[in-house]
Amino acid sequence: MSDRTTDAGSPVEEAAAPADPAPAPAPDPALGTAPAPEPAAPRRRTAALRWTAAVVVFGALGTTVAYAVTEQERTDIPTLATKNDGRWTYPTLEKPALPAGATGPFAPGNAGRIHYADLERLLLPAPEGSRPDPTLDGKNSRVPVSRFLQEYEKSVRPTMAVHLGDNGLRHIAARGWTMRDDGTATRVYLLRFHSMATAQDFFGTYLQGTTDASQKVTDVERLSSGDKAFPYGGAAGTESYAYDEVAPRGPVHVRHAYISAGDTLALIIQSRKGSLPAVPFDQTVILQNQLLG
Repeated sequence: MSDRTTDAGSPVEEAAAPADPAPAPAPDPALGTAPAPEPAAPRRRTAALRWTAAVVVFGALGTTVAYAVTEQERTDIPTLATKNDGRWTYPTLEKPALPAGATGPFAPGNAGRIHYADLERLLLPAPEGSRPDPTLDGKNSRVPVSRFLQEYEKSVRPTMAVHLGDNGLRHIAARGWTMRDDGTATRVYLLRFHSMATAQDFFGTYLQGTTDASQKVTDVERLSSGDKAFPYGGAAGTESYAYDEVAPRGPVHVRHAYISAGDTLALIIQSRKGSLPAVPFDQTVILQNQLLG
């Protein structure tokens, strides 16, 4: 087991359900509204990359504490606290209420693995001591496809845009921040598709890489490789893929991760001049994963 500290750092609580159903989010007009095909079964990963139980390991003052998550309820996300290990202080997290009669994305009966909650409320909030990224301040946290594609090399943007437009992307929500004390920048994108099948198709075609990242993200000089020390497989029904920029690096060190969660994909990018520590990155990915699970 890895000795990297990975406490989520903030409890996730259940919000009270509203009396009336919430309206479904409107699709991005530029992407069309055609219904997506019936969801297909998710792609299987190798046993080394897919965990049926997420084991979170915490190290502090020479001791190690392990917590195995075998079944997560929407009202019961476990967390532990360890001081002075570099993690950030996030607000108490709360999973958004669902429309009356709706179920969670991985509940029995939700064959399409659909997130019925408002997408912007599934975004991880910024931690204490940060200032917001002004380029990700769209109404209801929505951003255009072009803003998301800026995170990748120019050569792949046109084909990725066509694929997103033709294969069921509904909209994108995003949030970003920079830590005031050390300049660490974080950007989080959530992409919601019409179905799990179309989300998995885009992910498998452009983003998924079992050893190295299939696409370079902003500020990566050469290559990002799978982060074998990342200690979290994901909440039940989700999968996390973490990557670290390999040396020799340029002036900025970049880590990024993808989360596959039913009809929704997440991209988390974190960067800093010099060396970027693992703890706040791990913490950010774990918490975003839990909100989507």
